[in-house]
Amino acid sequence: MSRVSLKDARAGLSVLIDQASKGEFVTITRHGKPAAVLVGIEAAEAARKAMHSERPNFGEYIMRFPGGIDLDRSQSKMR
Repeated sequence: MSRVSLKDARAGLSVLIDQASKGEFVTITRHGKPAAVLVGIEAAEAARKAMHSERPNFGEYIMRFPGGIDLDRSQSKMR
């Protein structure tokens, strides 16, 4: 992962885009602190899918567990 200041990122954006397209993460800093990360399309799509995937809450997950025993389980929504 490379780290570059905002000023240098502006000056060499095409080089940074080439690095990102090859799979490298490029951290852009502002006043010495990380402000953004430049990534390739594949990494951005994977992050977008992960952020928008629907995950069951823990209670729903437990209620689906068969466990081999017959329990009286309420089918109501978990709180």
